[in-house]
Amino acid sequence: MKRFNKLALAAATATALSFSFANSVFAQPTTLAANETVQKTEEAVSDTWITSKVKSSLIANKDISGTNIKVETNKGVVSLSGNVKTDAEKELAIQTTKGIKGVTAVSADGLKSVE
Repeated sequence: MKRFNKLALAAATATALSFSFANSVFAQPTTLAANETVQKTEEAVSDTWITSKVKSSLIANKDISGTNIKVETNKGVVSLSGNVKTDAEKELAIQTTKGIKGVTAVSADGLKSVE
C-alpha cells in the first residue's frame, strides 16, 4: 500500500509539473493578446471619457453654443464640427477642448462660424 501511495504521489507531482510547464509555455501569447485587448479597451474608454468631458465643458460654458458642436475623439485627437456664432466662440471652443485632460490635439476644420 505504501508503494502505491508513493507511486500515486509521483504521478500527481509529474502531472502538476507538466501542467505548470505547459502553462508557462502557452501563457505568454495569451498574455500578450490580453494586454493588447486591455490597451484597446483603455483607449476606447479614454476616448469616450474625453468626448463626454469636452461636450459637457462646451455645454457648461455660457459663451459657447455647445449644443451645436459635434465632438468626436480618436486616440486623444478631438474633432469639433458644427456651427458657432463667431470666430471668437470657435476659438473659445478650441481652447476649452485643449484644456481637457487626455486631449492630444484638436481639429476644428469642421467648426464654422456663421458671422
